[in-house]
Amino acid sequence: MHLDFTIQLKLKAMKKDIHPENYRVVAFKDMSNEDVFLTKSTANTNETLEVDGVEYPLIKMEISRTSHPFFTGKSKLIDTAGRIDKFKNKYAKFKK
Repeated sequence: MHLDFTIQLKLKAMKKDIHPENYRVVAFKDMSNEDVFLTKSTANTNETLEVDGVEYPLIKMEISRTSHPFFTGKSKLIDTAGRIDKFKNKYAKFKK
């Protein structure tokens, strides 16, 4: 009986209508290694990707669990935007 009362109390304390209702399955694509995984999200996007014959909204990422050095154990990070090259070119004149 005490357990039922505790559950009822928690249910009454929860706020209504604060969570988004538009959760849907979305494809997330790691642009550094082309890995794609599906998960639920409310993120907006205009692009789509076909996975196993089904079309999903597409969210592009520069880094994910499959390419981040912490998760892969590799110390080298793949630079997809060319930022490392831009930095090296910009400061090459100071190199002696």
